[in-house]
Amino acid sequence: MIHHALSRWLPPSKPVRRPFELIYAADECPPRGALGLLALQHAATVLALIAHVLAAAKIAGLSLPQTHSIVAMTLLGMAMGTALQAWGGRWGSGTLLVFQPDPMMITVAGAAIASYGLGSLVQVSLIAAGVTLCVGPLMRHLRALFPPTVVGTVVCMGGLGLVEPAMRNALGIHEASAGAATGLQTLQIDGISALISGATLASIVVLSVWGGRRFKLLGVLAGLLMGLLIAAFSDRLLGLEWLHSAPWLALPQPIAPSFNLGPEIIFAIVLIATLNQLDNIGCLIVMDKTDNADWRRADMQMVGRGIRANGASDFLSGLFGSFPTAPSSANIALVHATGSSSRYIGLACAALLLLVALSPLLTMALTLIPQAVLGAISLYAAAYLIVSGIEMIATRALDSRGIFMVGLSLCAGLATMLMPGLSQGLPEGVAMLAGDGFVVTGVCVMGLNLLFRLGTRLRASCELDPGQGAGQGSINHQLTAFVERQGAAWGARMDIVRRAALAALEASEAIQAAGGGRLLVIRGSFDEFNFDLELLHEGEPLRLGGSAAGSGDGSASAAAAAEAPLDLDALMDSDEDIERQLDAAMARVSGVLIRHLADKLSSASLGAGQAVLRLHFDH
Repeated sequence: MIHHALSRWLPPSKPVRRPFELIYAADECPPRGALGLLALQHAATVLALIAHVLAAAKIAGLSLPQTHSIVAMTLLGMAMGTALQAWGGRWGSGTLLVFQPDPMMITVAGAAIASYGLGSLVQVSLIAAGVTLCVGPLMRHLRALFPPTVVGTVVCMGGLGLVEPAMRNALGIHEASAGAATGLQTLQIDGISALISGATLASIVVLSVWGGRRFKLLGVLAGLLMGLLIAAFSDRLLGLEWLHSAPWLALPQPIAPSFNLGPEIIFAIVLIATLNQLDNIGCLIVMDKTDNADWRRADMQMVGRGIRANGASDFLSGLFGSFPTAPSSANIALVHATGSSSRYIGLACAALLLLVALSPLLTMALTLIPQAVLGAISLYAAAYLIVSGIEMIATRALDSRGIFMVGLSLCAGLATMLMPGLSQGLPEGVAMLAGDGFVVTGVCVMGLNLLFRLGTRLRASCELDPGQGAGQGSINHQLTAFVERQGAAWGARMDIVRRAALAALEASEAIQAAGGGRLLVIRGSFDEFNFDLELLHEGEPLRLGGSAAGSGDGSASAAAAAEAPLDLDALMDSDEDIERQLDAAMARVSGVLIRHLADKLSSASLGAGQAVLRLHFDH
């Protein structure tokens, strides 16, 4: 019933092949029970991340009523952003992407509120929303700036950046003096926190890996409940007395705006909001990849719509004092854990977030979730993001440029994380950015990507010299080396580079088997959508037969002969020259292989005793 009621109104998604590992794909509505459980898990996971708002409020020194107002308005913004993403159309990606308070804005928002008052949060959110809305329409034109290697590096660094705070929360780590004589600080682990987080993470992992189709859906919810249960038995659920006076339902109180931020804070907000779009892009691409078994490249139009939805929800909720929001990586990990990416779950989760926003009792209860439970969930999200980033990077062939781009960017980000004193001495606004490993990695990988593109030609050619080695073996080596070298320089997909190299070798064999002359030149060209090779050779154009070959005789009999299976018994009984027939048969086999490896091919005469074989691969 739910599916039929909403399917008439939901904008259609693009047609894709459903991944086999998904239990519920993007356009599939789970049964009521499963839908409720999945939506509850997503809501519980992202509600735990309201701790980002609490951290900013602590920096700003806000009172409990002021903090409650920000939390309630932020929940409205999260509900709006989640609903827009799930709905799709012109103002959403049509994916299960749940929104959280933006962790990158904690420091700058807390500093702004502390210096300029609570009303300055409205200006912070509006500036961030304005930057997001400006970037969204440009995404379709910025594909070259955000190849999978760049986005994968940022996603991987986002996961690495979660490790340290997640471990501190999970293990309850605090610093203690090692002695007055040494003046050193040692780290101490809280055993109860380690027990809570360990039980939470173990529950998530066990059900996700061995739970089967039914219990896999309950992994994160079971982990959350297990952590809360142990925390209750160990007296770690503090502040329950605050809930007695909180009403069940009440409208959130908007925050009176003020527009008095200084230029250094505005600059920091603009730069962080701009770099945050890398995280936005990464999350949207991960979800697109999750929903599409034939994923090849980023759908930048979908990414643009998703970013536009984020900006619109932040702008509308920011007018009333919401904290800036961003996609929740923990919920993306939950999609992976449950095998469910249905956008109906996103709509149900948005409804739950709206309900919590309108309940002071529930919003107050959010402040009671133990940090150890949040740390365990963050560790799971960190593991998923690190692996997802590596997978994105590994989809493209890498030469020395790509290796340095990824490696140096990660090194810069990790150095900033491990040595926080590096940014000391810089101006306050710059130090705030230079001290963040995620920001440093994003700036470095984008800058190196643009730098290393200089001098990289998207067209290349190589003259083939059979005198370099033993005949055809030397030619085959030169063909393979050219395709692999250029594929890595262009950052082409690994599977396309392998197919192109194999097709070039088969084409070389087919030309020789057909009695053609020697190969002269191989040419290649690339853009994000096409990978093309041309083989120039002596002699007549290669006759491949079938509709895919541009130089075939075009007759149905030729096509049928090309596709007909080889009858070895008839061949041996024939009175014709067996060697000549075997050569012709091998040429047919090579032709069939080339047609299956290349998406398009054609052969044509260039005159003067030369011909060209063109191989096209959709990228």
